[in-house]
Amino acid sequence: MNLTFFAAATFTDTLKDTAETFGWNWELFLSQVISFAIVAFLLRRFAYKPILAVLEDRRRKIEEGQLNAEKIRKELAEAEKRYQEIVGKANADAQRMIDEARESATHLSERKQQEAIAAAEQIVAKAKEAAALEHERQMQALKRELGRLVVDTTAKVTGKILTPDDQKRLQEEAARQVA
Repeated sequence: MNLTFFAAATFTDTLKDTAETFGWNWELFLSQVISFAIVAFLLRRFAYKPILAVLEDRRRKIEEGQLNAEKIRKELAEAEKRYQEIVGKANADAQRMIDEARESATHLSERKQQEAIAAAEQIVAKAKEAAALEHERQMQALKRELGRLVVDTTAKVTGKILTPDDQKRLQEEAARQVA
């Protein structure tokens, strides 16, 4: 027992000598530990958490922007599909009309046959023209909507208010990419 006490006393003396050699003061050390704990708490509370909140908000906005872009792509694909359906139906209707005109033309004289074919071709031209106009109208509407969504998404992602010139530039760029 005496030997353990002697070893502990020697160790304690060694620690005291080392602390005095390096100028260690337990009161100063304790105050520095408390100061560090306070600063660490304040930084965690008022700097780290708000920064994480801002980063999470930005991540969410970027995700929303990607979802909006995907939605625009789907709408564009649907518009293209509707356009193809309209053109296909117009072509089918035109072909059906041409076939009917040819069938009835076989019963009429040569003059009536020429009139029927001319009328059918005119209908086809009008149907193609109508389909082209509808396609153009759909593309313009889609470009406007895409431009608006790009401006909205850009404004949300960047977090600043866009000037009318910025909005116009973004809409034109989006319209060029769609075209």
